[in-house]
Amino acid sequence: MESKYTAYYKTPIGLATIIGNVDGVSSITVSESQEDFNVEVPECLKECVQQLDEYFAKERTHFDLKLNPKGTEFQQKVWKALVDVPYGKTRSYLEQSKYLGNVKAIRAVASANGKNPLWIVIPCHRIIGSDGSLTGYAGGIWRKKWLLELECPSGQMELF
Repeated sequence: MESKYTAYYKTPIGLATIIGNVDGVSSITVSESQEDFNVEVPECLKECVQQLDEYFAKERTHFDLKLNPKGTEFQQKVWKALVDVPYGKTRSYLEQSKYLGNVKAIRAVASANGKNPLWIVIPCHRIIGSDGSLTGYAGGIWRKKWLLELECPSGQMELF
């Protein structure tokens, strides 16, 4: 079994904890922690940190990383479809279910989104309620709003 490595990266929305190995990045979460982790970034995670830097600087709209999230076959399918939601756009849970070919799977899609281990990189923050409401983000609604605002300033966001 391949060793796992951890990197810490300060973002505008909190401290990101990045976990992965040579097989890819398996987890990115953000916490309220203000600790300053002055730890050298493992070689296998440097590209991820670089791309997050570019994203937060508005220089990157799509991530090109080797990913290795752990989840069920259905969760993997949902997460893969999330990557298809364009930067600066949103899609409703209903539209995401239709996109996946099962309009009745709204709750299952929402549940899989909630278990997304790769925040930001797999952009579950781009999935919103059918009425345009910001719902269901494991990192907190304020972070979801912040990320959507970063990608598309107020008044310019389009649904679908």
